[in-house]
Amino acid sequence: MSGLMRIDQLLTQAPAWQSALGPHEDVVVSSRIRLARNVDGYFFPSRLKGQERKRLIKSFEKAVSKPERFPNSSFFSAADLNAVELQLLLERHLISREFSSDKGDRAVLISSDESQSLMFMEEDHLRIQIFESGLNLRSAWKKANETDDQLQKDFRFSFNPKIGFLTACPTNVGTGLRASCMLHLPSLVITKQIQKVLQALTKLNLAVRGMFGEGSQALGNFFQFSNQMTLGQPEEEVIDNLLSVIEQVVSHEHDAAEQLQRSKPYEMEDQVWRAVGLLKSARVMSSTEAISLLSMLRFGVNLKYFGKTLTHPRLNQLFLLIQPGHLQKTRGCELSSPERDSFRAELIRKQLLKLPI
Repeated sequence: MSGLMRIDQLLTQAPAWQSALGPHEDVVVSSRIRLARNVDGYFFPSRLKGQERKRLIKSFEKAVSKPERFPNSSFFSAADLNAVELQLLLERHLISREFSSDKGDRAVLISSDESQSLMFMEEDHLRIQIFESGLNLRSAWKKANETDDQLQKDFRFSFNPKIGFLTACPTNVGTGLRASCMLHLPSLVITKQIQKVLQALTKLNLAVRGMFGEGSQALGNFFQFSNQMTLGQPEEEVIDNLLSVIEQVVSHEHDAAEQLQRSKPYEMEDQVWRAVGLLKSARVMSSTEAISLLSMLRFGVNLKYFGKTLTHPRLNQLFLLIQPGHLQKTRGCELSSPERDSFRAELIRKQLLKLPI
């Protein structure tokens, strides 16, 4: 199955999950459901030999190529993607860190609106990922379940009646489900309430990670919350529990924002506009600094400082465009770290100078 789109086309569009149309979109950037599955009769990818691995990928390609299954989707073999393109897909959350760094045969199916990606031969034979804007876990779960049902028409997934789906990592055994939400929590960070929230979430068996999932730091006040239990708990219960917790965190973020507006209105306005000044004038900017400053702009959007001139979708897209893979793909060549820092600052200036702020 040949790709319907080229990787560089992703630079000209915003993923559907960036639309900021879902519930609590001011705090919850996106929701994701991920399902791990393995085909019965095959070793897990880490032990799967070359020819068997290729044969299974071909079987997946044939299954997803049926036009009624996944219309408007593109199938990419990792062997046909260079390091920058893999980095770009990672930055758009369409593949994982493990997928991007692995050297074995692997592939990914991506829907044209980027709301769905299927990774083949990551840690498991199949990883189904569904993305939604805002707090939309139930909608994402419905779509992931439908995709799972479609693929079970062609494949028998490894399943034990007592414990559920069998996976390469024991922490995924059972449902194979990871439900997660990406939240922007600047008010809780500024008021120093974030540690209490994170400690409470840990006690509830929820994992807290950074912007790019496992192994990443919580840059720019972005935090990813997900379930840790996959065994002995139905999928709907996992999702309902996470939804309940996320709604409480959103409420705490709103309360903290109101507290800041009441107690430190001038300081907050000053911080936001200082961030604007730096972003519009800096000639060199690291990824970490840019994300931190853009986070303050997003905070300013929530506080209505910019009217309708600056929006969440525009900022969400800018967060992507300043990532290393996106910068290099935009330039059309590999860039050194200093070159990326210079080009990042230039790109931000051009984007913000278009706006009357």
